[in-house]
Amino acid sequence: MSFDGEFQYKAASLRSSELTNHIGRSGQRALLYATGMDEEDMKKPLVAVVNSYSEIVPGHMHLKDLAAQIKLGIAEGGGVPREIGTIAICDGLCQGHSGMRYPLPSRDLIADSIEMAVQAHCFDAMVLIASCDKIIPGMLMAAARINIPAIIVTGGPMLPGNVGGNDLFCSSELREYPGRVEAGKITVDEMKRAEEATLPTCGSCAHLGTANSMCMLSEVLGMALPGAGTAPAVSNRRRRIAKKSGRQVMELLRRGITPRMILTRETLLNGVAGAMATGSSTNLVLHLMAIAHEAGVDLSLNDFDRISREVPFICNLQPSGKYPIASLDAYGGIQTVMKNIESKLHKDSLTVTGMTLGELLDRATPVENDVIKTMERPQKSEGGIAVLYGNLAPESAVVKQSGVNPSMYHFKGKARVFNSMEETDAAITAGEIQPGTVIVIRYEGPKGGPGMREMLSTTALIMGRGMDSDCALVTDGRFSGATHGPCIGHVSPEAAQGGPIAYVEDGDEIEIDITNRKLSWSITDEELARRKANWKPLEKPMGAALRKYAAHVQSAAKGAIIEV
Repeated sequence: MSFDGEFQYKAASLRSSELTNHIGRSGQRALLYATGMDEEDMKKPLVAVVNSYSEIVPGHMHLKDLAAQIKLGIAEGGGVPREIGTIAICDGLCQGHSGMRYPLPSRDLIADSIEMAVQAHCFDAMVLIASCDKIIPGMLMAAARINIPAIIVTGGPMLPGNVGGNDLFCSSELREYPGRVEAGKITVDEMKRAEEATLPTCGSCAHLGTANSMCMLSEVLGMALPGAGTAPAVSNRRRRIAKKSGRQVMELLRRGITPRMILTRETLLNGVAGAMATGSSTNLVLHLMAIAHEAGVDLSLNDFDRISREVPFICNLQPSGKYPIASLDAYGGIQTVMKNIESKLHKDSLTVTGMTLGELLDRATPVENDVIKTMERPQKSEGGIAVLYGNLAPESAVVKQSGVNPSMYHFKGKARVFNSMEETDAAITAGEIQPGTVIVIRYEGPKGGPGMREMLSTTALIMGRGMDSDCALVTDGRFSGATHGPCIGHVSPEAAQGGPIAYVEDGDEIEIDITNRKLSWSITDEELARRKANWKPLEKPMGAALRKYAAHVQSAAKGAIIEV
C-alpha cells in the first residue's frame, strides 16, 4: 500500500521536493522541522540566501543586515529562506605580503562551496550576497554553473573620506602615501591622520577598484536589480534593493528564468563594454572570462580589444579620475553610463527584472557632466582596458590604459628584473630604480605565485614617488583596481610555464606601445636559445591549498580558470 499521497507537499518540478515529498523522506522532513519550519513551509520553495558576511572585511561586515531584508522579501514572495555562508577575503588587507596569494584562488573555492551546499540541499533558487573583489565573480560563476533562479545583491560602496579638506578622498590615493613619505612629500603624522579618516563607513572601498567594478558589472550583466551596482552601503535604498531582490527571485522561480538565460554571449559583451566605459579594473578580464566559461559562452581577449576600440572611457572616477562611486550613483549610477553608450550594447539581453536591458534603458536619462561624459565628448577616446601582444607576451598582456598618462603610451626602457614583489619594493624604497627603467616582476602568475598576486604595493610606491612618467612595470602578476600608471600585467605565458618573461635579464630593452597594442623585447634568436638552455623554473614554497590550485589553474589569457 502506498502512502506517498500523504506526503506530496509540493510539485515534483521543485528541486526541494527531494527533501519534502514521499514517505521515505521522513528523516529529511524531521531535520527541516528542526530548523523551525512547519508543515505549511514544506509546501513552499526553499531558497538559499548565500551570505559572505565577515567581521574582518569592511565590505562585508554589514551583510547580515542585508540578508535579513532579503529573507523578508523571499517570505513575502512565498518562499522559505535559509541562510548559508561562504568565505570572503579582503584584497586590501592582503596587499603587499604573502596573503595576496589567496584571493584569486578563493574565487573558485567560493564557486565550489556554493555548488556543494546548494546542490546537496536541493534549493530551488538562491540570492547571493557579496561586495568585494573575488567573491562577486565566484558567486556569479556558481550561478552560471548551477543554473537555478538567482539574483546577486551587492553590499554597495562606502562613502569617501575627508582628508585635509578633500571630501572626495579614497583609499586608492592613501595607498600612495608611503611612497610620498619616503620621498619627503608628506609627513608620517599626515599619513597617520589620513589612515583614520579615509574609510568612514562600511562597504566596498569608495573608488572604482575591482570590488566596485564587479558590483557595477553585476548590474550590467543583468544579474542584479537596477541601482544595486552603486547605491551606497549605508543608504536605505541598499536595504530596499535587498528586500526587493528577495521578492524578485521568487518571480524568477515562477517564470523559470535562470542565469544561463541571462548570461549569454551578448550579455557578456555588454559586460566588456561597461568595463571599457567605466575604466574598470583589469581584473574584470579574468572574471568575465571565468564567468563566460561557467556559462558555456565563448568570450576571447579579441572581444576585449575590439570593444576597447569602439567604446570610449567616459567616467571620471578614481583612481583614473576625480570622483568616488557615490558621485556616480548621484547621477543614476551604471544605468546612466549604459544609457550614454546605448548604441554599443545588445539591448535584447534579459535581466533579473524579467525585462530586457533595452526596456530598462528606456527608463534611464542620459547625463553629461564632470562625472559622466558622453561618447561624443569622452574622458578618453578608447576604452579603459587594452590588450597587448608581442614577443614578450605571445598570448597577451593587459593594461588599464585609462589610468596611464598619454606621454607613457609609448615607452622604451632597460629591464630591471625581480622574481617577487617584495624584492621590487625593497629596491624602489632603496632608491635603486633609475629613470628609463622597465621594472619586470615575474613568477607572480597564477601558477608561479601561485595565486597571481596584485602588485599594488609596488605600483603605489611608483606613483607615490612620482616615477610614473619615466618608469614602467611589466609582470605576469596582476594589479589592484586601485592601480593606475604605466603598469602592464597578466603577461602570458607566465614565467613558471616557460613564457618569454622567464628569460629577460637586467639591461634588456623592452618596448611598450599601448596605441598599437604591442609589448616587445629586443633579443636575438641565438641569445634566447642560450638562455632557455640554462633555465630552471623558480619554485616557491606553498601549502596544500595553493599546491592544488597551482596544479589545475590555467593561463591568465584564459581567465585563470580551473580545469581538472
